[in-house]
Amino acid sequence: MSVISEEFDVMSIATTTGSAHARTARLGIREIVRRLNAALGATLVAALAGSKDRKISYKWAQQDGPTPHQVAVKRLQFAYAQWLVVSEAEGEHVARLWFIGANPWLDHDSPIDAIRDDRFKEIAAAASAMIDDGFTG
Repeated sequence: MSVISEEFDVMSIATTTGSAHARTARLGIREIVRRLNAALGATLVAALAGSKDRKISYKWAQQDGPTPHQVAVKRLQFAYAQWLVVSEAEGEHVARLWFIGANPWLDHDSPIDAIRDDRFKEIAAAASAMIDDGFTG
């Protein structure tokens, strides 16, 4: 790969990630939860947020529902940004499988479990590897 090609790939990934972050920041947490519920299902959304209540994300999505704790908000926002990055590059079906599957970049943990454990840098690298076809093990 040439230096120009490598620079383009890095810029492309950075642009994609930055765009996903900006779009996520413009949404309220209830809308983020609604979109994640539709994409991943309420049980997985609750799990990545760190809740033991499998149905809490339905409540978070309601206009008059409870607001997630700040730690959960951070996880939900991060998860949605990663959802955008992976689903726009690979499609929604692949993105859902990516979120729930064992990932070699995460020591074979799933991104859902890694988000719950606040391993954001590792997850961002795994998402970049996915869209860049950079899975080298």
